[in-house]
Amino acid sequence: MIPEDEYHVLERNLALEMARVTEASALAAAMHLGRGDERAAVRAASRAMRTALSGVGIAGRVVFGDADPGGEDDEDGPGMGDGVAVGTREGPNVELAAQPLEGPTICATGMPNSLSLLALAESGGFLQVPPGLYMEKIAVGPRVPEGEISLDRSPAENIQALARVRGAQPNDLVVCILDRPRNESLIAEVRAAGARVQLIQDGDVSGIMATTDPRSGVDMLMGSGGAREGVLSAAALACLGGWMQGRLIARSDSEKAALRATGLRQPDGLLSMEDMVKGDVMFAATGVTDGAILQGVRRWPGGAVTHSIVARTTSGTVRRIEARHNLGRKDGLPPPGDGSA
Repeated sequence: MIPEDEYHVLERNLALEMARVTEASALAAAMHLGRGDERAAVRAASRAMRTALSGVGIAGRVVFGDADPGGEDDEDGPGMGDGVAVGTREGPNVELAAQPLEGPTICATGMPNSLSLLALAESGGFLQVPPGLYMEKIAVGPRVPEGEISLDRSPAENIQALARVRGAQPNDLVVCILDRPRNESLIAEVRAAGARVQLIQDGDVSGIMATTDPRSGVDMLMGSGGAREGVLSAAALACLGGWMQGRLIARSDSEKAALRATGLRQPDGLLSMEDMVKGDVMFAATGVTDGAILQGVRRWPGGAVTHSIVARTTSGTVRRIEARHNLGRKDGLPPPGDGSA
């Protein structure tokens, strides 16, 4: 008798394959950590992810990927651009939302919270978002009832609501916000409401993931950031637990046209998680630099250690994976006292 779980399009054995893919891109990006070259880091991660996916048993299509992936004839090799076909072509038909390197700037400068990210869904599972669009976002972790928080409410009202749900005071809460001029008024409002603010320089997917883990110290994320990152964040929360809401933002006539092209009935209306991701979803993330959720890549001559999270909506299981990689030397073991498994 076939286990009920095996009827799902995204089978369990794909979960470990996804972790291997994000491990490969994180290892490639980490070679450029602190070297000041964002583009080189992105391209290395993108090529490594594409290569790793080539051996995975899926008929996959990248719904959205790198903004600067290179092409088949690029001198650096192909990457993870929109519409690229990936996998062995023998397996389930799936869509991929990929960010081989979230936070190119923070990787290039050696700052925290750079990640390699990948989500898989059944065909039609991801909201189609044109590149360049921004999204207003609000996100919280598990055990916050839907409807308590809303982008239609003021920051102060949302902070008070979350404090009430948590049995806390506003000054007990930490709100993560992307440090951009467009978020300056929001930052001021959050502080005026009594909450504490954690500013991040890049990578709001990592900020949204942090709301799912009490050890991170982050209670909520607010502010505007990339729309595609918003969809990837919704995939992460669908798997890890939590809730978010979004609203697409158009800043020019061309972006307004792109917004209308999404096919949404109300292109500038509120987006629930179900509007952004549907059906069976898998999510994987590997740390490139140390962060609130994952440790970054640890390298030594001949080897490295990576730390990853992989999860899926069907089972609700969240796995943390620590992997030791032999990078071409027989003695590629961690140095004495490293503590890596």
